[in-house]
Amino acid sequence: MKTNLSNFYRLPVCYCFILTIFCLIFFSCQKDSFITSGNAKISTSVDSIKYDTVFTSIGSITQSFKISNLNNQKLLLSTVKLVNGPTSAFKININGIAASEATNIEVAANDSIYIFVSVHINPSTANLPFIITDSVMIEYNGNTQFVKLEAYGQNANFLRNRVIKGNVTWANNLPYVILGSLRIDTTASLTIEPGCKIYSHADAPFIVDGTLTIKGTKEDSVVFNGDRLDADYKDYPASWPGIYFRATSKNNVLQYTLVKNAYQAVVVEKPSINTNPKLTLHQCTIDNAFDAGLLCVNSSVNADNSLITNCGANIILTYGGKYNLTNCTVAAYSNSYITHKNPVLLTNNYASIGGGTLTEDLNAVFTNCIFWGDNSSVENEVITENQGSNVFTVIFTHCLYKAKDDPLNTTIIESIKNQDPLFDSVDVNKKIYNLHINRDEAPGVNKGINGTGFARDLDNNNRAVGLPDIGCYEKQ
Repeated sequence: MKTNLSNFYRLPVCYCFILTIFCLIFFSCQKDSFITSGNAKISTSVDSIKYDTVFTSIGSITQSFKISNLNNQKLLLSTVKLVNGPTSAFKININGIAASEATNIEVAANDSIYIFVSVHINPSTANLPFIITDSVMIEYNGNTQFVKLEAYGQNANFLRNRVIKGNVTWANNLPYVILGSLRIDTTASLTIEPGCKIYSHADAPFIVDGTLTIKGTKEDSVVFNGDRLDADYKDYPASWPGIYFRATSKNNVLQYTLVKNAYQAVVVEKPSINTNPKLTLHQCTIDNAFDAGLLCVNSSVNADNSLITNCGANIILTYGGKYNLTNCTVAAYSNSYITHKNPVLLTNNYASIGGGTLTEDLNAVFTNCIFWGDNSSVENEVITENQGSNVFTVIFTHCLYKAKDDPLNTTIIESIKNQDPLFDSVDVNKKIYNLHINRDEAPGVNKGINGTGFARDLDNNNRAVGLPDIGCYEKQ
């Protein structure tokens, strides 16, 4: 009997081919069909979305989350909606469609869709902060899941392109939100009471052509900040322009004022129009300005017991002027936003204008101050530059400073060079900058000079026992 080997091998090969085609069709149909089991699984990238302070009528940033289909088959989301519907303060965009509710949304196997969320809070008569809540409900195959939404709302005094005229006082009833700009007119004055909070939009400078008086206290300081207080922006430098004291401005006094997260925190232009300093900073803090903390152009500033930290350039005193800083701490550390690459103090008496160089008199006295920067990123944290034949007087008395080379044309009296001030604690990664002096061995303890006329430090602690410490804080 004769066996046909070719037929023998041909039959299994045919069957295998048919079986392969069948499997491909079967699994393809499986993937293209909807899973209907109640055991089908989805996941959301977050279980809640939270917003920090959102000012009424301003609106928030947009956040998002994903809904992922964890199955090997398509899934039909029967409903995705805001629980409170169209009247909700929250607005959502469901996979590209702006609506408070969508139905029968297909999600491919092992795929996902995006839900975008924002919040817009209507004005309220309430002075106190309030919580706005809602949820995004997701229904599929008889199952229901929720992503919680929460916003911290706050009513405010909204000032758009406002010009202050006459004598005006701001009370601490609601925050002040500045949109466009705010300007104190040439003959006007604005007094800000303790505890006031002023929030400026990204394009809204605070301009002073008249007089600004701030009466903050240790317990109720006055705060200037940007109006984006959500997590991604609340510590972001350059979130608003800053405060600008212009040519006609006069007799400005800031007490217990915190100015933070600006592009240029405090800018002072032109000489004083009377015998008083154009600006006095008393127990103030300037922090995290992207470009400059205190920028003075041929002007006059007195500052005492104040802290200027972590700015692109902490203090720039340019084109001359009159300055007197007493018991101030000026320090900078590189962080995730600003790299410390400029000296913490730059003083000069000239300006380059129209291709030429103009000079003015400079008189700057620094008493009981600390000038310090991190590691070795900047060799000279104090730089003085002199051109021309104008009066050039720079005096450091009982200061602590970091410098490879002593500042030029400067009189230095009983000061401490290149000794770590031994601040309490600095942790850049955790954003901890505690610049108190709490150790007896700190080089600036009891090394200041008396007779400054300022009896209390930035914490409002008494300096009267013995010699004062160097810097804005007195060791307790």
